[in-house]
Amino acid sequence: MKPLKEYDIQFVGLKLGKHHFDYQIDKKFFEHFEYDDFNDVDVKVDLLFEKKNTLLELHFEVAGTVNINCDTSNEPYDQEIEGEFDLVVKFGDEYNDENEDILIVPHGEYEINVAQNIYELIILSMPIKRIHPGIEDGTLESEVLKKLEELSPKGLEDKEQTEDIDPRWNTLKKLLTDK
Repeated sequence: MKPLKEYDIQFVGLKLGKHHFDYQIDKKFFEHFEYDDFNDVDVKVDLLFEKKNTLLELHFEVAGTVNINCDTSNEPYDQEIEGEFDLVVKFGDEYNDENEDILIVPHGEYEINVAQNIYELIILSMPIKRIHPGIEDGTLESEVLKKLEELSPKGLEDKEQTEDIDPRWNTLKKLLTDK
């Protein structure tokens, strides 16, 4: 991960207290992780880094837009994202990142790289189902949507509403009211 050197934070030279780091994330950032689901990325990361005597506290906040393709129509659109994440860095005998909220680094370390944390936070801030806003409000005109409408089964809703109730249920309901 040498190309992401700008995400290294050398905490040994920092004074105790709070420090602020800003990062502007673009599509090139995701190319290092070989992640190509995004068409374009414009995300700002604010990192509040607090150095204490025995540990480090990091608070990440991301906000911005990611251009992705809709799951339904495959039309590109800008998805607004927001997210935040807290990470505690402790010092121990060996590196351990098994817990998602606590990172343990060896006592001799002098820097940490936050690129992986930023990458995961942006990915997890994305909605699970990516729907173009034009589909939700009905303003998107697309060949894919027309074809989906044409091929969708007709009359399922009407059939369910007009379907008669099984007469056996009516007989059972009488048992409740005959008491």
